[in-house]
Amino acid sequence: MSNKKIGLISLTALVLSSMIGSGIFSLPQNMAAVAGAEALITGWLITGIGIIFLGLSFFYISRLRPDLDGGIYTYAREGFGELTGFLSAWGYWLCATIGIVGYLVVAFEGMGMFTDNPNFVLFGQGNTIASVIGSSVVVWLVHILITRGIREAATVNFVATVVKVFPLLLFIVLALWYFSPTTFSQDMPGSSLNNSVIDQVKNSMLITLWVFTGVEGAAVLSSHAKKRTDVGLATVLGIIIALILYVAITVLSLGILPRETIATMSNPSMAGLLEAMIGPSGKIIITICLIVSVLASYVSWTMYCSEVPYRGAKNGAFPQILNKLNANDVPINSLWFTSSVVQLCLFLVLLTGKSYETLLLISTSMILVPYLLIGAYLLKLSLQQNAAWYIKLTGLIATLYAVWILYAAGLQYLLLSVVLYVPGLLLFLYSNYQFHGKFKLNSWEKLILGLILVLFCYALFRLPDLLTG
Repeated sequence: MSNKKIGLISLTALVLSSMIGSGIFSLPQNMAAVAGAEALITGWLITGIGIIFLGLSFFYISRLRPDLDGGIYTYAREGFGELTGFLSAWGYWLCATIGIVGYLVVAFEGMGMFTDNPNFVLFGQGNTIASVIGSSVVVWLVHILITRGIREAATVNFVATVVKVFPLLLFIVLALWYFSPTTFSQDMPGSSLNNSVIDQVKNSMLITLWVFTGVEGAAVLSSHAKKRTDVGLATVLGIIIALILYVAITVLSLGILPRETIATMSNPSMAGLLEAMIGPSGKIIITICLIVSVLASYVSWTMYCSEVPYRGAKNGAFPQILNKLNANDVPINSLWFTSSVVQLCLFLVLLTGKSYETLLLISTSMILVPYLLIGAYLLKLSLQQNAAWYIKLTGLIATLYAVWILYAAGLQYLLLSVVLYVPGLLLFLYSNYQFHGKFKLNSWEKLILGLILVLFCYALFRLPDLLTG
């Protein structure tokens, strides 16, 4: 039996590993394509403040309500009811599940650098038969690892996190050495983008949100923590480390090559930048780091994916078959559910030929509402308990940041998320009836259901535009 708990260092590594997946390696190109230096710095300032307050929301909720486990789902349910809790859990679970499929796709795309050439394609964009077979092997090896215990999987993740952070630090040190103030100061307003600075900032928001997805990791696994007080601390520490890495890499990149050049680079763009600094070996280093990074992130995200449906099943939001632990305190049926869905998605990737960028777009659209509910719950909880003013302020700022992200994302992403929420509602209604012996919905929840169905009909009408726009 393996029911040992996770300590602060491993919890922090889980948060950091979740955030530092594949996105950081493409971040220079992603940001340069939509923002000049002024907008980039402004965007990171807004995101830095917002994401720190979102992290502090987990920190303070874990202290105001130390009895709550499960993070994303449990907080939304406690604050706003069963249906809202399910919507948060479903959105988060879909975001995480689709996202980790993307991790596998980009990992094997990276392996293609060592095997593929114009006359022979083995892994391609991570969507070939060989890639899907390799990805499937990873899925079930990680499945077996996690069944042996959450702490054991967290230990493996910690070692992999240490390995993948070193090349990032190497990149930053070399970028400081090669940094050119003249190159950095070229077209700082991003005039060649033909967008205002505020539009550039808006366009960068979903990118910056994506690379911070995973901030909730410690809260999701809070029941496995040695000390509940470690949950919030691990979250804040992970955010600070990730923020320093993200800002340093994107800002310093603009001092190595002109923004226009970086914007047209193929991803992972960090590989091209390091190649410009130290030659071909730089591309090899970053590609290997990318592969290690996304596979480590896959471990941590699979643990989150298996935890959320289990928590929901305990309260009737997910089918009761998912409410089961094995001898090592692992939510085994929920893990089987997640691994099977990932395997199905891999087959869909093979059939449709979809790439990592498409999966990222769909995944990011699902996390917007769950993050809004975290800040809103802290604000509500702090008012109910008449907590200190700075806790109320934290909830308010986190909520405002989430609202800003929803605004910056635009109607396209909101409608796309509605399309993906509706299948989950059918699962919720089944689970709700199974758990209570009847449909247990209050008037407010019925109103929300009706509103979602109206938006769903409109989204279906606009679906071709949503997928191509």
